[in-house]
Amino acid sequence: MTSKPVFHGSDIEKICSFYHLKKENIINFGANVNPLGLPKNVQKELASHLFLLSSYPDREYSSLRNALSQYCSIPSDFILPGNGSSELISLLIEAVNPRHTLILGPTYSEYSRELSFSGSTETWYHLEDSSDFALDIQNLCLTLEKDYDFLIMCNPNNPTSSAVTQEKLRKILTFCRQKEIFVMIDETYVEFAPDPQLITAVPLTREFENLMVLRGVSKFFAAPGMRLGYGITGNKELLSKIKNRQIPWSINSLGAFAGELLVQDKDYISRTRQLILKEREKLYQELLKLSSFKVFPAFANFLLLKIIKPGLTASNVFEACIRQNLMIRDCSSFQCLDGEFVRFCIMLPEHNEQLLNVLKGL
Repeated sequence: MTSKPVFHGSDIEKICSFYHLKKENIINFGANVNPLGLPKNVQKELASHLFLLSSYPDREYSSLRNALSQYCSIPSDFILPGNGSSELISLLIEAVNPRHTLILGPTYSEYSRELSFSGSTETWYHLEDSSDFALDIQNLCLTLEKDYDFLIMCNPNNPTSSAVTQEKLRKILTFCRQKEIFVMIDETYVEFAPDPQLITAVPLTREFENLMVLRGVSKFFAAPGMRLGYGITGNKELLSKIKNRQIPWSINSLGAFAGELLVQDKDYISRTRQLILKEREKLYQELLKLSSFKVFPAFANFLLLKIIKPGLTASNVFEACIRQNLMIRDCSSFQCLDGEFVRFCIMLPEHNEQLLNVLKGL
């Protein structure tokens, strides 16, 4: 008998093929994308600006960087747009050329993949579910004493939805500066936090040159297909080095134009935050009542569940959900997660209710 594969959050085509389902019927709780979808006004503007594809984009992306500067309250010359955060992760690792990297895990597998193409060794620093995946700063610094020169963090973290405050990040960065350790912080999910200003490391780029913050539009602005990300650092020498290695015009004209529109859409930003914060808290409180699962405090737009009912596995939960056209994430493929875990993002209220009913039935 063929065993069921473990699917990635974006593997909807493979899942539909395996379970003989129709893609258009699936509610995708696995991809962590804003359920409001791409803003309607942005869709209309893009449709009426297809002529932009007949011209090369501005090689400096000046207008886009100015919009991002306003959005992040940081100088535009701190910002480097890229073809999704994946390109920027690769370019940063190539430019820093680390010898020994520490990755806070469990986390996004792309960091490890990109490191595998470099000459760096990698070690995982395990966050523990017994402490709700909270980071012990003192213990982390003791670990970093062991000849590391590169630290990778996702904040808020995927898949744990835990977060490190800006106050604690400052302590980590101060220690790392003393030890000549460069720090990469992926803030893909920071806009979903209850108070992003308490979490974001962007203001710290004015103070620490051993830091680069990565962001994008894939999750919060529901535009993963746009492939638009941006890095923020106050280290001008590093920024220039990365830019020189970057493929010219790595973002197309339409994508750069869309990025400007997205970060200026205050109504969409407000509606997204209202929806996610309200629904996340409602789901969290309901899940606390279920004895089959342990739910962890969440700062991102997704919740992580540990399955504690004997005999119930992540695969069982995935199967029960997909049979109802609800696609969640079986977390078996995440390194450093010991036990049975599933993850799902916040969707529209009626879909969240459907998922909650399936989980209650288990």
